[in-house]
Amino acid sequence: MPGSPDPADRPRVVVAVPPGLRAQFFTTEVWRELERAAELTVLDDHSDRAAVAAALPGARALITSWRAPKVDAELLASADRLELVAHTGSAVAPYVTEEVFRRGILVTQAGDEMARPVAEVALAFTLSLLHRIQRFDHALRGGLEWAAASEAPPRHEIHGSDIGVIGASRTGRAYIALLRAMGARVSVADPYLSDADAEALGVKSVPLRTLLSRSRIVAVHAPVTEETRRMIGAEQLALMPDGAGLVNTARSWLVDEDALIAELASGRLDAAIDVFDAEPLPAGHPFRSLPNVLLTPHQAAGSVECRQRLGMSAVNEVLRLLAGRPPVHAVTVDALIRLR
Repeated sequence: MPGSPDPADRPRVVVAVPPGLRAQFFTTEVWRELERAAELTVLDDHSDRAAVAAALPGARALITSWRAPKVDAELLASADRLELVAHTGSAVAPYVTEEVFRRGILVTQAGDEMARPVAEVALAFTLSLLHRIQRFDHALRGGLEWAAASEAPPRHEIHGSDIGVIGASRTGRAYIALLRAMGARVSVADPYLSDADAEALGVKSVPLRTLLSRSRIVAVHAPVTEETRRMIGAEQLALMPDGAGLVNTARSWLVDEDALIAELASGRLDAAIDVFDAEPLPAGHPFRSLPNVLLTPHQAAGSVECRQRLGMSAVNEVLRLLAGRPPVHAVTVDALIRLR
């Protein structure tokens, strides 16, 4: 058609997102906006390194999703014009290397969009543990008579309860806001939280041991680094009061799963867990049969709205690049210490 732009003159963008996630991440409107701005190379088999390498020559931007191959020196050898890697998730360490930053390629992530839904699930978990909902559900489904199914440890309201938050991360702060709106007393253990920030959040900053020993519910929201690996082990769990509950919507990396199983099997603690050492969770895993445990299959950030915001965030970063504007959610090489 006369006047139509030559596709060779349009900027090219590689979308390494599989069909199922594309349908969740990109609304029709957002996808059309991306198509209007660039010539797209869409990879259904997004985890195939050879396919990604073949698509990169001439591309100015790469949109990645979970299980995409890591952009390293080998892949960069094909990326002669690459200026941006826009990740649709949070942690970028599994998907880029230091070489990306050394070459001046921008890296962005969409983790800010996950904070609210994960915080909402953490709140739902907190309320369930306080009211022992998981115990009642297991008892009724297991066929116990009404009177027996009605037995549970003491139950509590969130208003006035002591809730401990490990890590004042983006999600931790969103969770804190929800807790305070419901009248909880909130303590935070985070070595990087200043007194001024604690005051602004309306929380009390305390050492981890103090938090564990006096909290009715403990929620884990710390980053995944070498220093935080198994930060909650047998010694830390033993500090928690009888009947307390542990909420983990962050990463299993942070909690010694074997130590947690031992405590839960004793019936002393309750837990609500969205993340596991082995995913999918094996059919015979002890978590599955414990009546004091609430489980979800790593879906805390799986709301329709969150998934669409993840896609919109990545697309907006690409559009900003093509318009000559700086990114909103750029990360530095320091983000590589967040391991997953």
